[in-house]
Amino acid sequence: MEKDKKRLSWFWKWFLNNQFVTALLIILLILLILNAFTKVSYLFEPVAQFVGVVGLPIVLAGVFYYLMNPAVDYLEKKGLKRIYSIFLLFLLVIGLITWGVVVIVPKIREQTVSFIDNFPNYLDVIDQKANEILNDPIFGTFKDQFDSYGDKITTWLTDFIRNVSSSTISSLGKIVGAVASTLVAIFTMPFILFYLLKDGRNLTPYFVKFLPNKIRKPTLKVLKEMNEQVSSYIRGQLTVAFAVAIMFIIGFSIIGLDYSVTLGVVAGFLNLIPYLGSFLAMVPAIFLGIVAGPVMLVKVLVVFVIEQTIEGRLISPLVLGNELSVHPVTILLVLLTSGKLFGVVGVILGIPVYAAAKVLITHLFEWYKDVSQYYHEEEKAEEEK
Repeated sequence: MEKDKKRLSWFWKWFLNNQFVTALLIILLILLILNAFTKVSYLFEPVAQFVGVVGLPIVLAGVFYYLMNPAVDYLEKKGLKRIYSIFLLFLLVIGLITWGVVVIVPKIREQTVSFIDNFPNYLDVIDQKANEILNDPIFGTFKDQFDSYGDKITTWLTDFIRNVSSSTISSLGKIVGAVASTLVAIFTMPFILFYLLKDGRNLTPYFVKFLPNKIRKPTLKVLKEMNEQVSSYIRGQLTVAFAVAIMFIIGFSIIGLDYSVTLGVVAGFLNLIPYLGSFLAMVPAIFLGIVAGPVMLVKVLVVFVIEQTIEGRLISPLVLGNELSVHPVTILLVLLTSGKLFGVVGVILGIPVYAAAKVLITHLFEWYKDVSQYYHEEEKAEEEK
C-alpha cells in the first residue's frame, strides 16, 4: 500500500503536477487540433469565400466607425439625437470626399502622369551623375564593380517589368474581379457603417448574453479592453498619417520640390506602416532631390528631419500616447510576419490585430494562473521578499 502511494506520489509530482509536462501536453493538444483542421479544411472554404466577400466593406466600415463614433457620442451628449448626428457626419464626410475628388485627385493624377513621362529623363540624369562620381580617381578602383552591379540591376529591372507585364495580362480577369469587389465594398460600406454607428454599442451585450452567466462579465471586460486598444490605435494612426501628409506637402512646397502633393499623400498612406512608412516615403523624395541637385537634396533631408522631429516629439506622443505598450522590436517582428503571410493588408492590420490578441492572451494567462495554482507559491515568495 505504501509502495503504491509512493509510486502515485512520484507520478503526480513528475508528470501530473509538473508545469513543464503540462505545457507540453497543451502544445501537443493545440498541434493535434490544428492538424485535424487541416484535414477538414475543405469544410471551411464557404466560410473563407464569405469572409472574402464581406471582409473589405466590414473592415472599411470598422475604420470609419472608430473615427466617427466619438463625434457621434459627443453630439448625442450635447442633446442632438444619435441618428441626426450620424446624418450630419455623413454629410461632412461626403463633402470632404467631394472636395478631395475635385481638388486633390486631379492634382495627384497630373503629377503622377508627369512623373511617369519624365522618369526616363530622371534615370539618365542619375546615370550621368553616377558616371561623374565613378570617373573620379578616388572611385576609379571600384568602377568595374559598380558597373557590374549596375548591369545586374538593369537586367533585374528588365526581367521584373517583363514578368509584371505578362502576369498582368494573364491575370486580367482577377484584376477585373478585384476592381468589382472593391466597388461593391465601397457602395455597401456606408450602409454597414450607418448601422454600426446607430446600434454598434449594443452588439457586444447582445452576443455576450448567449454565454453562460459565469463568464459574461469577464468576457465583457476583455472585449471592452480589446475595443479600446484597436480604436485608440486606428484613430491615432490615421490622425498621425494625416498630419504627416500635411507636413510633407507644406515642406516640399516651401523648398520647391516637384510633385509635392503626390509625395505628401503617399507619405501619409505609408505612415500607416509603423516605423518603416516615413522612411519608405522618403525614397522617391530623395530620388527627386538627387535629380534636382545637391542643394535640393539637402533641403529634402532637412524637411525630413524637421518632420520626424515634430512627429516623434509632439504629434505621436500627443495622439497615440502609450496605449499599446508594445516594444518597437515586437512591432517590427509583427510587421515582418504579417506582411509575409498576408501582404499589404497584413502590414496595415497586423499591429491592431496583435494588440487585440495580446489583451485576450493576457486575460487567458491570468485565468490559467488562478485555475492551475502553479504560480501562487512564486507570488507568495515575491510578496515575502
